[in-house]
Amino acid sequence: MKGRVIALDHLDGVEAAALLVDGRLEDLYVDTDQPRPGTIYRAIAERPVKGQGGMFLRTPDGTAFLRQIKGLAPGQPILVQVTGYAEPGKAIPVTAKLLFKSRYVIVTPNAPGLNVSRSIRDEGERDRLLEIAHDAGGAGAHGMILRSSCQGVSEDDLLDDLHQTVGLADQVLTDAETPEPEMLTEGDGPHLLAWREWTDKAEVDTNEGSFEALGVLDALDLLGTPEVRVSGGGSFWIEPTRALVAVDVNTGGDTSPAAGLKVNLAMARDLPRQLRLRGLGGQIVLDLAPMAKKDRRQFESTLRGALRTDGVETAMVGWTPLGHYELQRKRDRLPRS
Repeated sequence: MKGRVIALDHLDGVEAAALLVDGRLEDLYVDTDQPRPGTIYRAIAERPVKGQGGMFLRTPDGTAFLRQIKGLAPGQPILVQVTGYAEPGKAIPVTAKLLFKSRYVIVTPNAPGLNVSRSIRDEGERDRLLEIAHDAGGAGAHGMILRSSCQGVSEDDLLDDLHQTVGLADQVLTDAETPEPEMLTEGDGPHLLAWREWTDKAEVDTNEGSFEALGVLDALDLLGTPEVRVSGGGSFWIEPTRALVAVDVNTGGDTSPAAGLKVNLAMARDLPRQLRLRGLGGQIVLDLAPMAKKDRRQFESTLRGALRTDGVETAMVGWTPLGHYELQRKRDRLPRS
């Protein structure tokens, strides 16, 4: 099966969306019973935690934690947005820097300015998009980013998306002062996320049972094992622990001098996809197959290229004295059991 296919279906009774490229599962969104990332609350400040540089907040869905103390006092209302999923036993992670994301634009309150995604490099197209946004009044008092998906989009579609997103931002920001916690807008579910984030041309299958027909369920079964096989006979194992996610790379039966480098590069190319599909984030520690120190730069370059198209915020932390490589990845999905 060639090309891109987006399947909108349900998984275990909840809404889910899958992206397949040339028949291979590339990405997956599955709804949960936790607050969705992107949800905006009017929260109430409760208790500062100076040792952690943050404040516990009260929301309709339980306790949240904001890494900010300056300017906040207990009892004060504040608008915050959910940034990811809470680890077991921990508060909902939130930020006071609100973002209103849609398919074509991101509205940024308190960060004025009109910007175009750097991935749009055609100067004529950048000028066209800026002219449309300027003529429409931009985002008013807010800032705005025109996303890479704007490239080639019609003026009517861009304006419609712009006006709806700015209208939502204006509506939410007028609700900041009421002294009771409230959910002001809920984050997007899997089907809306698919529309918003998977913007390249694709066939869309909305039929019930599309996951089974397209092989999504078979691909998910493979995620139930920690082992991932790569070409050349090597493999790597992905095993989450309470503290971190360990990735162990093995050369298998390949005993050639370049075996370690080859399997490490193969792992680097596939690791972001595997982490996305498994819903893993936090601290990632890579125990690589043996390779010469001179090959480390090539490994880093390959991993950086794979992460560039990943979409999940991931920091390449670097090498440890033991020769492991560390990553720090945003927890924007729940682990798949």
